[in-house]
Amino acid sequence: MTTAFSTCDLCDAHKGDTSGAFRVLPPVFRDFGGRGHFGGPVSTVKCHEDNSLVKAALDEPGLGRVLVVDGGASLRRALVGGNLAAAAARNGWAGVVVDGCVRDVAELAAAPVGIRALAAMPLPTDKRGQGQRDVAVQIQGVWVRPGDWLYADADGIVVAAQPLHAS
Repeated sequence: MTTAFSTCDLCDAHKGDTSGAFRVLPPVFRDFGGRGHFGGPVSTVKCHEDNSLVKAALDEPGLGRVLVVDGGASLRRALVGGNLAAAAARNGWAGVVVDGCVRDVAELAAAPVGIRALAAMPLPTDKRGQGQRDVAVQIQGVWVRPGDWLYADADGIVVAAQPLHAS
């Protein structure tokens, strides 16, 4: 887990950045996890209504990383549920940000991991083994790349090309 931070302080410190290295995700993500404050280096999965690669990633050692899942903002299937949240926590992931849906809301809230998503949807995905790992993804119009750093708290989610400090 990263050191203490505030996304507001990070925005104050980097608001003049015109390089594109500092980005803010739109305020459309709901907090579902047991940790509302999380951050770390980014790993990505790009998939559509198939969470096979999300499961494969979260079953690996997380090493304090944040998995960013480009689910194409689909509201038709849940890409993360209670079992995957438990795997993320058990394997040392700091958090999961899903541009799509999650399920098992009570289990997600009990898991000691950060989880953000657009909405809850009880319908699971199909398992087709499709998708891509560790590729640049566009989340709500904002580019997120493997190796970027993501910071999330009650005020929002920011992404940067390198680790940030508010001062």
